[in-house]
Amino acid sequence: MNIFQKLDEKETIFKTKEYLDHRFIPETLPHRNEQIESIAKYWVEALNNITPPDITLYGKTGTGKTSATLYAKKQLEEIASERNLNIRIEYLRCTDFNTEYQILAQLCQKLGKPVPFRGWTKAEVVNTFRSLFTKNVLGKDMILIVILDEIDVVLKNDGDSILYTLTRTDNVAITSISNYVDFKKFIKPKVKSSLRDREIVFPPYNAAQLQDILKERSQLSFKEGVISSGVLSYCAALAAKEEGDARYALDLLKTSGEIADEIGASEVNRNFVEEAKDRIEHNKIYDVIVTLPIQQQRVLETIKDLTEKKKEITSGKLYESYQKLAKSDAVSYRRLFDFVNELEMLGLISTNTISRGRGRGRTNIITLQCDTDLIDKALQFKT
Repeated sequence: MNIFQKLDEKETIFKTKEYLDHRFIPETLPHRNEQIESIAKYWVEALNNITPPDITLYGKTGTGKTSATLYAKKQLEEIASERNLNIRIEYLRCTDFNTEYQILAQLCQKLGKPVPFRGWTKAEVVNTFRSLFTKNVLGKDMILIVILDEIDVVLKNDGDSILYTLTRTDNVAITSISNYVDFKKFIKPKVKSSLRDREIVFPPYNAAQLQDILKERSQLSFKEGVISSGVLSYCAALAAKEEGDARYALDLLKTSGEIADEIGASEVNRNFVEEAKDRIEHNKIYDVIVTLPIQQQRVLETIKDLTEKKKEITSGKLYESYQKLAKSDAVSYRRLFDFVNELEMLGLISTNTISRGRGRGRTNIITLQCDTDLIDKALQFKT
């Protein structure tokens, strides 16, 4: 039998996994009506051929920012189509398009102007983009709403020139989405003055709200009677501790079901949720380590080696051992501790300042916060 046919015909407790994917936009978004209505309140101006104001959506990962925005996008597109209005709403993730050139080229392509992703000057791309906003044959101006998800990525990578260009283009409104309230520190004052955005905050979901979301999605995703009592509330409680992250709650429930399928269980219980939690955390840490810059990987590898040797990891000991590992490619002592701070922010290590007693000063002690075998696995193919 074909291996895929065999797997496809295997008994499963799922009806479909589609509704447990955080990218799925349901017909209703529980506990986000207020935020959706706030987005609509600003975007409604487009129906009267008025460029909407710029808006910014803040909130931690998994608080529904992207889902609410795409939900409002679909609603506005429907009514614009019914009224034959020239309104375009384009969604871009700044993890995929992280420079002004890439964003403008992608917008031009979506709007029917072929622009290469390299080779043109910045002025050529900007002028081509702005040429889209001349009156069409019916004499109607196009209004464009640009949704920039994870905008902090492009601001860190390429500066605020994309905001400068978009805010100075007629009939363009920007909707920015960010996990970080302080992302505007990357925006220069003259660009901030043009942005003049309205802000919408997405608070974390609480456990009861997360349970409502899971109940709705589980009914769509699982066969009847396969979710044991207490499983949804347990997933919700764990996710509430993770800053109210609905993505995490959905991932917990889906992974729990997959674990049940792997062993041929007929229902999902709390033990599977515990195993799912460990698996998700393991995968999350692995992905973080794999994507670290090479120098940060070397620092982490040094800390791992010293931990395995049961050495107390002081600042001086770390730098001495790191130099032996990195050799001629070693960075400065000061730069190394920029990396230490970043690794601590990611939760891979912790630092603690202790006093050595009178006359001996204070010392930073560094402690590894993840499994050494996992680091070995993640770093085995590093260059």
